Amino acid sequence: MQSLTIVTFVLILTSLASGCGSTPASRFYTLSAGAGTATTSSNISISVGPVSIPAVVDRPQIVVATGPNQVRLEEFNRWAAPLQNSIARVVAENLVAMLGTPRVTLSPQALNADADYRAAIEVQSFDSLPGEAALLDAVWTVRRAKDGRVETGRTTVRETVQDKGYDALAAAHSRALARLSRDIADVLRALEGAGR
Repeated sequence: MQSLTIVTFVLILTSLASGCGSTPASRFYTLSAGAGTATTSSNISISVGPVSIPAVVDRPQIVVATGPNQVRLEEFNRWAAPLQNSIARVVAENLVAMLGTPRVTLSPQALNADADYRAAIEVQSFDSLPGEAALLDAVWTVRRAKDGRVETGRTTVRETVQDKGYDALAAAHSRALARLSRDIADVLRALEGAGR
Protein backbone atom coordinates (compact mmCIF):
# COMPACT_ATOMS: atom_id res chain seq x y z
CA MET A 1 0.00 0.00 0.00
CA GLN A 2 2.79 2.37 0.91
CA SER A 3 4.58 1.68 -2.42
CA LEU A 4 1.34 2.48 -4.30
CA THR A 5 1.09 5.81 -2.46
CA ILE A 6 4.71 6.63 -3.31
CA VAL A 7 4.17 5.72 -6.98
CA THR A 8 1.03 7.84 -7.10
CA PHE A 9 2.85 10.73 -5.43
CA VAL A 10 5.76 10.49 -7.93
CA LEU A 11 3.33 10.42 -10.89
CA ILE A 12 1.52 13.50 -9.61
CA LEU A 13 4.80 15.36 -9.08
CA THR A 14 6.03 14.38 -12.55
CA SER A 15 2.86 15.61 -14.23
CA LEU A 16 2.95 18.86 -12.28
CA ALA A 17 6.61 19.44 -13.07
CA SER A 18 6.11 18.81 -16.77
CA GLY A 19 3.14 21.21 -16.79
CA CYS A 20 5.12 23.93 -15.06
CA GLY A 21 8.13 23.50 -17.31
CA SER A 22 6.35 24.06 -20.59
CA THR A 23 6.29 27.48 -22.19
CA PRO A 24 3.60 28.84 -24.48
CA ALA A 25 4.30 28.60 -28.18
CA SER A 26 5.53 31.80 -29.80
CA ARG A 27 3.33 33.37 -32.46
CA PHE A 28 4.84 35.37 -35.31
CA TYR A 29 3.18 38.23 -37.17
CA THR A 30 3.90 40.06 -40.41
CA LEU A 31 2.93 43.37 -41.90
CA SER A 32 1.22 43.24 -45.27
CA ALA A 33 0.68 45.52 -48.25
CA GLY A 34 -2.87 46.66 -48.62
CA ALA A 35 -2.96 49.42 -51.18
CA GLY A 36 -5.34 49.49 -54.09
CA THR A 37 -4.13 49.18 -57.66
CA ALA A 38 -3.23 52.12 -59.87
CA THR A 39 -5.56 53.15 -62.65
CA THR A 40 -2.60 53.99 -64.90
CA SER A 41 0.85 52.53 -65.22
CA SER A 42 4.14 54.36 -65.07
CA ASN A 43 7.77 53.62 -65.61
CA ILE A 44 9.31 55.70 -62.82
CA SER A 45 11.82 54.02 -60.56
CA ILE A 46 11.79 54.45 -56.81
CA SER A 47 14.20 53.28 -54.17
CA VAL A 48 12.67 52.91 -50.70
CA GLY A 49 15.10 53.41 -47.86
CA PRO A 50 16.70 53.90 -45.59
CA VAL A 51 13.95 53.32 -43.04
CA SER A 52 14.72 54.05 -39.41
CA ILE A 53 12.60 53.10 -36.41
CA PRO A 54 12.73 54.01 -32.71
CA ALA A 55 15.09 51.84 -30.67
CA VAL A 56 12.29 50.86 -28.29
CA VAL A 57 10.49 48.88 -31.04
CA ASP A 58 13.64 47.66 -32.81
CA ARG A 59 13.36 44.12 -31.46
CA PRO A 60 11.58 40.90 -32.40
CA GLN A 61 8.98 41.14 -29.62
CA ILE A 62 5.88 43.22 -30.21
CA VAL A 63 6.20 46.18 -27.87
CA VAL A 64 2.93 47.17 -26.21
CA ALA A 65 2.42 50.61 -24.68
CA THR A 66 0.96 50.16 -21.21
CA GLY A 67 1.13 53.78 -20.09
CA PRO A 68 2.59 57.16 -21.03
CA ASN A 69 6.09 56.08 -19.99
CA GLN A 70 5.85 52.31 -19.83
CA VAL A 71 5.94 49.43 -22.31
CA ARG A 72 5.70 45.65 -22.14
CA LEU A 73 7.61 43.26 -24.37
CA GLU A 74 5.40 40.46 -25.64
CA GLU A 75 7.82 37.53 -25.43
CA PHE A 76 5.46 35.12 -27.20
CA ASN A 77 4.02 37.56 -29.77
CA ARG A 78 6.79 38.52 -32.17
CA TRP A 79 7.43 40.06 -35.55
CA ALA A 80 8.45 37.43 -38.11
CA ALA A 81 11.10 39.75 -39.61
CA PRO A 82 12.92 42.87 -38.41
CA LEU A 83 10.37 45.68 -38.24
CA GLN A 84 12.59 48.08 -40.17
CA ASN A 85 12.80 45.64 -43.11
CA SER A 86 9.09 44.85 -42.98
CA ILE A 87 8.11 48.53 -43.09
CA ALA A 88 10.36 49.14 -46.11
CA ARG A 89 9.00 46.04 -47.89
CA VAL A 90 5.35 46.95 -47.29
CA VAL A 91 5.83 50.57 -48.41
CA ALA A 92 7.62 49.33 -51.55
CA GLU A 93 4.83 46.83 -52.34
CA ASN A 94 2.20 49.51 -51.76
CA LEU A 95 4.02 51.94 -54.09
CA VAL A 96 4.17 49.28 -56.83
CA ALA A 97 0.39 48.91 -56.60
CA MET A 98 -0.42 52.62 -56.18
CA LEU A 99 1.85 53.94 -58.93
CA GLY A 100 1.57 51.08 -61.39
CA THR A 101 5.31 50.67 -61.72
CA PRO A 102 7.30 47.49 -61.21
CA ARG A 103 10.48 49.54 -60.71
CA VAL A 104 10.40 49.88 -56.91
CA THR A 105 13.36 48.55 -54.98
CA LEU A 106 14.54 48.41 -51.39
CA SER A 107 17.76 50.17 -50.57
CA PRO A 108 19.09 50.49 -47.03
CA GLN A 109 21.95 52.71 -48.23
CA ALA A 110 21.57 56.47 -48.59
CA LEU A 111 22.37 56.56 -52.30
CA ASN A 112 21.14 54.59 -55.27
CA ALA A 113 22.13 56.24 -58.56
CA ASP A 114 19.84 54.04 -60.65
CA ALA A 115 16.50 55.23 -59.21
CA ASP A 116 14.57 58.30 -60.41
CA TYR A 117 13.38 58.89 -56.84
CA ARG A 118 14.38 57.92 -53.32
CA ALA A 119 11.92 57.74 -50.43
CA ALA A 120 13.58 57.80 -47.01
CA ILE A 121 11.41 57.21 -43.95
CA GLU A 122 12.05 58.03 -40.30
CA VAL A 123 9.44 56.35 -38.11
CA GLN A 124 9.22 58.42 -34.96
CA SER A 125 6.62 56.30 -33.21
CA PHE A 126 5.14 52.87 -33.88
CA ASP A 127 2.85 52.25 -30.92
CA SER A 128 0.81 49.12 -30.30
CA LEU A 129 -2.29 49.16 -28.11
CA PRO A 130 -4.05 45.77 -28.50
CA GLY A 131 -7.82 46.14 -28.64
CA GLU A 132 -7.49 49.92 -29.05
CA ALA A 133 -5.22 51.26 -31.78
CA ALA A 134 -2.06 51.09 -33.85
CA LEU A 135 -0.29 54.45 -33.97
CA LEU A 136 2.22 55.55 -36.60
CA ASP A 137 4.08 58.84 -36.80
CA ALA A 138 6.64 59.10 -39.60
CA VAL A 139 8.60 61.85 -41.30
CA TRP A 140 9.53 61.03 -44.88
CA THR A 141 11.55 62.62 -47.65
CA VAL A 142 11.22 62.09 -51.39
CA ARG A 143 14.21 63.18 -53.48
CA ARG A 144 14.21 63.43 -57.26
CA ALA A 145 17.58 62.27 -58.60
CA LYS A 146 17.79 64.38 -61.76
CA ASP A 147 17.70 67.78 -60.03
CA GLY A 148 17.90 67.00 -56.32
CA ARG A 149 14.45 68.47 -55.58
CA VAL A 150 13.24 67.34 -52.17
CA GLU A 151 9.76 67.14 -50.69
CA THR A 152 9.32 66.33 -47.02
CA GLY A 153 6.12 65.29 -45.29
CA ARG A 154 4.76 63.81 -42.12
CA THR A 155 2.18 61.06 -41.78
CA THR A 156 0.45 60.59 -38.44
CA VAL A 157 -2.14 57.82 -38.32
CA ARG A 158 -4.25 56.18 -35.63
CA GLU A 159 -5.87 52.97 -36.85
CA THR A 160 -8.55 51.52 -34.61
CA VAL A 161 -8.17 47.90 -33.49
CA GLN A 162 -11.50 46.22 -32.66
CA ASP A 163 -10.10 42.84 -31.60
CA LYS A 164 -7.62 42.31 -28.75
CA GLY A 165 -5.66 39.77 -30.82
CA TYR A 166 -2.22 40.53 -32.23
CA ASP A 167 -3.27 39.59 -35.77
CA ALA A 168 -5.76 42.50 -35.65
CA LEU A 169 -3.00 44.75 -34.34
CA ALA A 170 -0.66 43.75 -37.20
CA ALA A 171 -3.48 44.40 -39.70
CA ALA A 172 -4.04 47.88 -38.20
CA HIS A 173 -0.31 48.67 -38.50
CA SER A 174 -0.50 47.50 -42.13
CA ARG A 175 -3.40 49.92 -42.77
CA ALA A 176 -1.36 52.73 -41.21
CA LEU A 177 1.54 51.89 -43.54
CA ALA A 178 -0.87 52.00 -46.50
CA ARG A 179 -1.73 55.58 -45.51
CA LEU A 180 1.98 56.45 -45.27
CA SER A 181 2.51 54.89 -48.72
CA ARG A 182 -0.42 56.87 -50.15
CA ASP A 183 1.09 60.14 -48.88
CA ILE A 184 4.45 59.28 -50.46
CA ALA A 185 2.77 58.19 -53.72
CA ASP A 186 0.89 61.51 -53.94
CA VAL A 187 4.16 63.45 -53.71
CA LEU A 188 5.85 61.15 -56.23
CA ARG A 189 2.99 61.77 -58.71
CA ALA A 190 3.25 65.54 -58.16
CA LEU A 191 7.03 65.55 -58.63
CA GLU A 192 6.80 63.36 -61.71
CA GLY A 193 4.15 65.64 -63.22
CA ALA A 194 6.16 68.79 -62.44
CA GLY A 195 9.40 67.28 -63.77
CA ARG A 196 8.16 66.73 -67.32
